[in-house]
Amino acid sequence: MNGQSGAPRILVVEDDLTVAQVVTGYLNRAGCTPVHASDGAMGLELARQMAPDLVVLDVMLPGLDGIEVLRELRASSQVPVIMLTSLGEEEHRLRGLESGADDYLTKPFSPRELVLRVQSVLRRTAAVPPAPADDVLRAGDLMVDRTARVVSKAGRELGMTVKEFELLAFLLRNAGRVVRRDELMREVWSHDFGDASTVTVHVRRLREKIEDDPSRPALLKTVWGVGYRFDLPGADGR
Repeated sequence: MNGQSGAPRILVVEDDLTVAQVVTGYLNRAGCTPVHASDGAMGLELARQMAPDLVVLDVMLPGLDGIEVLRELRASSQVPVIMLTSLGEEEHRLRGLESGADDYLTKPFSPRELVLRVQSVLRRTAAVPPAPADDVLRAGDLMVDRTARVVSKAGRELGMTVKEFELLAFLLRNAGRVVRRDELMREVWSHDFGDASTVTVHVRRLREKIEDDPSRPALLKTVWGVGYRFDLPGADGR
C-alpha cells in the first residue's frame, strides 16, 4: 500500500548506519519513501505498522537475523523482499531465496543498481487495468489470474511471492517450450546476467506449491543442461 503521497514505501532493515543512509538517500531521490530499521525486531514491528510496498533486508543483523525476519514476514505477507548479503555468503543467499526472498544483491553493491531492482519489482506489482479473459491461464486444476495476481489449485488459493507469480505466469504463457535459465533471469528478474541458483531455488519453491508430488514434477519439468519446460496436462509434454 502506498502512502498518501503515492510514493512507494520501502522498509530498509540494515544495521550498518552508513549503508542505510546511502540506500535511503538514493531511494528518496528516486521518489520512494524509505523507512529505516536498525535490527530485525524493529524491522518486523515497522513492517506490521506501515505495510511497506517492498523490503530491503540485510542478512547479517543483530538479534534476529535477516533469514529469521524473512520467515516471520512470509508467515503473514507476500511483500516483495530484496536481500543484501556479503560477498562469499552463498549459503545465506540460498537460504534467503529458499525462505521466500524475491531477489538479492551482494555487498558491496551499487546503490543505483538497488534502486533499479526496487523499481523493477514495483512496476511488476503496480495496479493494472482490467485485462481480457485470456489473462486467466489454466493448466488442469491450476489457475493463474494475471489481473488479480491470484494463483489457485483445485479452487484453493496458493500464496505466491512476486517472483514466484511472475515465474509461473511466464512459464505457463510459454507452455510446451523449453525456456533457458538466462531467458528467465532476463524476463522475470530483468537481469541480463545473474546467479542461476536464483532461478533454481524459485523453481523448487514453485514445485512445492503447484505439483502433487514435487519430487516427481508432472508440470514443471527440468530439461537438463538447458532450462525448464511447463507441460500442460494431457498435452504429452508438447
